[in-house]
Amino acid sequence: MGKPKVRWWTTFLALSLAFGLAVKAAEHPANVAGKWEMSWESRQGTISADLVLEQDGEKLKGTMSGPGGRETPLTGTMKGKSITLVARRETPRGEFTVEYKGKVDGDSMQGSAEMGQFSMEWSAKRKK
Repeated sequence: MGKPKVRWWTTFLALSLAFGLAVKAAEHPANVAGKWEMSWESRQGTISADLVLEQDGEKLKGTMSGPGGRETPLTGTMKGKSITLVARRETPRGEFTVEYKGKVDGDSMQGSAEMGQFSMEWSAKRKK
């Protein structure tokens, strides 16, 4: 009795299924819900802000509380390990928008923020 022949389509189907599962697992968004301490460098030195993020799959919302305790609402997305947060605040000069983009690595994240023509680097650590 010889070995059973494996048809090419059986192999193709198995490989396709394995690849599909691997891609789906890679697309799962990192969990960023909770409290974070964000910081960045300015002319006045290091500035810190508290982030509180809520997550529903890829959708994010929350608040940022900076020096002085003023809260700014945030919205954003989480795609895999890539995070985007947008903060909008009304000022006497009009709406002020900052877009934060970065990468999440466990309990830390870092990236850059764009405010019109100005940009800066930021980082954040999850609060315990």
